[in-house]
Amino acid sequence: MSDRTGAGLEAAARTAVDQCMDLENGESCLVVTDEKRRAIGEALYGAARELTDDAAIVRYPPGDQHGEEPPGTVAVAMREADVVLCPTTKSLSHTRARTRANEAGARVATLPGITEAVFTTGLDADYGAIAAACERIERQVAGAEEIRVTAPAGTEITVEPGDREWLTDTGIVHEPGEMSNLPAGETFLSPANADGRVVVDGTMMPHGLLEGRTVEFTVEDGQVVGMSDGAIADQLATAAESVGDAAYNLAELGIGANTAVTELVGSVLLDEKAAGTVHLAIGDDAGIGGDTEAPVHLDGIVTEPTVYADGEEIQLPGR
Repeated sequence: MSDRTGAGLEAAARTAVDQCMDLENGESCLVVTDEKRRAIGEALYGAARELTDDAAIVRYPPGDQHGEEPPGTVAVAMREADVVLCPTTKSLSHTRARTRANEAGARVATLPGITEAVFTTGLDADYGAIAAACERIERQVAGAEEIRVTAPAGTEITVEPGDREWLTDTGIVHEPGEMSNLPAGETFLSPANADGRVVVDGTMMPHGLLEGRTVEFTVEDGQVVGMSDGAIADQLATAAESVGDAAYNLAELGIGANTAVTELVGSVLLDEKAAGTVHLAIGDDAGIGGDTEAPVHLDGIVTEPTVYADGEEIQLPGR
């Protein structure tokens, strides 16, 4: 690793532990990582050690898919910390371990699939401005009985929030029990129901940037009933072997709010935050206000969307 790269990681790590997590002297901080994200994990641990003596780092082998639970010893350690940072190859965002750490009062930031380039780029941002953009979106959609999303590539889907709460992922994690992705910047919901067609033309797990092709899936009564991509269909079928139809749940509608993300790079973590985009996810939603548990959570980004709340077009950031 070059000195320049190392300096970039250190600066991004300081933003994460100081501006985003507000780690204070005397608080405990746990960094959860794996061998593939070791440099980022160690940068975060180093930044945490500058602020508190009670810091630790743990590594475990990467899981097989996003949303898979970490080892039990890691889950226990997460519940005991004041601040938890998770730069991991496979996402811990939608796991019981993360949820229970929050329930125990931990402030948690997950960085699933983070790369050094995404880490240094995505954390070079004004998180106060990002938080304000998230809140502007929330004000426009809160209370709507129906959200409709259309896009030039062919997306035409309607979701019903029901009694589900809109959430904001601002990157500001200062209160006990709060959670955010880093890099951050989205307003999102686990729909109570959904019907329509989604055409992902941006980035899609597990492929990355689609680059000229699309992934299409059909949703009926909140369930994915048709999938154009064989690899994703196989991944969902594997998950369904243990949880049945829960694997096909339409889990999330998210609206990107990070105006610092000006182009898609193939990282779902960063690309789903891009202002002016929408993402929809399949699988687990128990960690974001839903009631479906599944060992998978696959996000797909739709570019150039138009979003309507009860028939009225909302103003997207960056437009």
